[in-house]
Amino acid sequence: MLELMVQRTTEPPIHAYVCLLKGCSRRKALAEGKQVHALIVQSVLDSNIFLANTLVHMYSKCGSLLHAHQVFRNMPQHNLYSWTAIISAYSDCGEVEEAINLFQKMQETGLAPDKVLFVVVLKACASLASLEQGRQLHSDIIRRGFQSDVFVGNTLVNMYAKCGCPEDARELFDNMSERNVVSWTAMIAGYAQNGLGKEALALYEQMKQEGVQPNNVTFVLLLKACASLAGLEQGRQLHSEIVKRGFQSDVVVGSTLVDMYAKCGCTEDARELFDNMSERDVVSWNAMIAGYAQNGLGKEALALYEQMKQEGMQSNNVTFILLLQACASLAALEQGKQLHSEIIKRGFQSKVAVGNTLVDMYAKCGCTEDARELFDNMSERNVVSWNAMIAGYAQNGLAQEALALFEQMQGEGTKPDEVTYISVLSACAHSGLVDRGRYVFDSMSKNHGVTPIKEHYACMVNLLGRAGCLADAELFINKMPIQPHSVVWKTLLGAARNHGHVEIGRRAFDHVVKLEPKSAAPYVLLSNIYAVAGKKDELAKIRNQMKEAGVKKMHGCCWIEVDNQLHAFVVGDATHPQSKEIHAELDRLVGLMKMAGYKPNLSFVLDDVEDEEKENALCGHSEKQAIAFGLISTPFGTPIRIKKNLGVCGDCHNATKIISKIVGRDISVMDANKYHHFKDGFCSCGDYW
Repeated sequence: MLELMVQRTTEPPIHAYVCLLKGCSRRKALAEGKQVHALIVQSVLDSNIFLANTLVHMYSKCGSLLHAHQVFRNMPQHNLYSWTAIISAYSDCGEVEEAINLFQKMQETGLAPDKVLFVVVLKACASLASLEQGRQLHSDIIRRGFQSDVFVGNTLVNMYAKCGCPEDARELFDNMSERNVVSWTAMIAGYAQNGLGKEALALYEQMKQEGVQPNNVTFVLLLKACASLAGLEQGRQLHSEIVKRGFQSDVVVGSTLVDMYAKCGCTEDARELFDNMSERDVVSWNAMIAGYAQNGLGKEALALYEQMKQEGMQSNNVTFILLLQACASLAALEQGKQLHSEIIKRGFQSKVAVGNTLVDMYAKCGCTEDARELFDNMSERNVVSWNAMIAGYAQNGLAQEALALFEQMQGEGTKPDEVTYISVLSACAHSGLVDRGRYVFDSMSKNHGVTPIKEHYACMVNLLGRAGCLADAELFINKMPIQPHSVVWKTLLGAARNHGHVEIGRRAFDHVVKLEPKSAAPYVLLSNIYAVAGKKDELAKIRNQMKEAGVKKMHGCCWIEVDNQLHAFVVGDATHPQSKEIHAELDRLVGLMKMAGYKPNLSFVLDDVEDEEKENALCGHSEKQAIAFGLISTPFGTPIRIKKNLGVCGDCHNATKIISKIVGRDISVMDANKYHHFKDGFCSCGDYW
């Protein structure tokens, strides 16, 4: 058929073949492109440099780098367009290092690059963040007089920004003799990509003042800047402009609006936008699923996935990563396993990011053996893989396993990063390994070149505080080379609560409320300290101070998965359909617990009420309700897994130990800090949490 087309055309054969090859390029029709190539060879025209260049271009656009390279290699001679075609081919296929190597080989032949080729190679440098090569290209561009070209200038701005040099990019931008919307968008992108959202938004104001009309890409970047800043009001203003300019129907803009509202904590606004989108693609669904997952609404994320399937939208690997994160946040093991099966069917398990998230999900559901089996069988591992498994061990109180894997990681040549050390130090803290923790912290910068950040300092305060070394922990904070963050002081306050140290607790409290005036945590922790110490006057004062500051305590919430359904319980809640049965089971359990020696720890109830009311309040804690529901809803011997949004209180920890012995069940509670595995009256944390 193709041969007949060539024969019937009035065009010369070379022109006919070029038209056919361009058509194959547009449609990415590799099979047809190969047929045209065969006809060219039969016509003894394969030595024609123009046709050969077009063949290289066609193969690259069809994703066949091997064939593109073979054509290039067999060419009797190469001109500038030949080199541009093959360098573009490698760059487009992600082989950017080889693209740069080919550019250097071309220069060795004496051929001079033009502005089109400079743009191609600058983009390759940008994707590699290869600043030095980018600077060399910039010098060559100036020497050859191409810098005044707006296309080249835009690409230089993009290169410097992607190499982490927004100041150099801005200097170039300001000195451009000609700028278009792409120039402004490139600079806005540079700011947004380097975490400079405020600067991106300020540049947009300047763009409007100079009368440059934004396009849909400009708005996408500005919305991402708002999302990074949680700048809701600016995001709403941009939304209004988008509607006025008619960009809201653009699926990319719509998806980014959904993402912006979700990242600003407005999931209802995000969902309304999502539901009203005239067109949705997989990115739109992922944005909404991510919005739910990131805002602690894992149940809603999983429900939306079911709707996604019903509407026939094909999920991708990003969808599964987000859903696994939702399962991990809820300790929803059964749904996580179902997703794992789907992932295997779809062939996504070999993707390293998916594998990492599976390891994390199993570990956060308390299944460290399953997580380790997955980790060991991964065909490819990166530093995130190691971090996921080390963190999994740390969260489950398996410090020795975490430390052993840390040593194995280094032995296999993977360099630990900041996240690795957070997990290792947490493992030491949760297991009381003070000396080992000190050694790891000291070796971070000395031996591995990792500069401690606020999270590492918080881990060290946690390590010392849990071990009862509160004076050392406070001294450590006061000697920190960086300004202590609220997390550091809050950690010390938590340690003071655990060890009943009133004075250190009060000092830590003063620091936290200055840094986080609207946080309820410091008030609750100091109230616990005063309650245990019997300081009623101070307790009353702190309650009043909390009221005057307009601070409200976050309610404890627990989730339990039964028959693939998630059930949520809030402290003191009686809205569950089986509420009567749950409270009857709680009454039964409390009676058995008291016979086994349980004494309610009333210090964990801060309300100024009678002891009987305090005891009832403790009985209504969310984890106790979830446990009772699990007992009446699952067969005898079935393990119970619960996720809690806050740290487990001391009374519930003691009660759960006793319940596990009374009912003969394994009970796992993943709180905000770590996993507690209760069995036969004992907890895996050894009461050290």
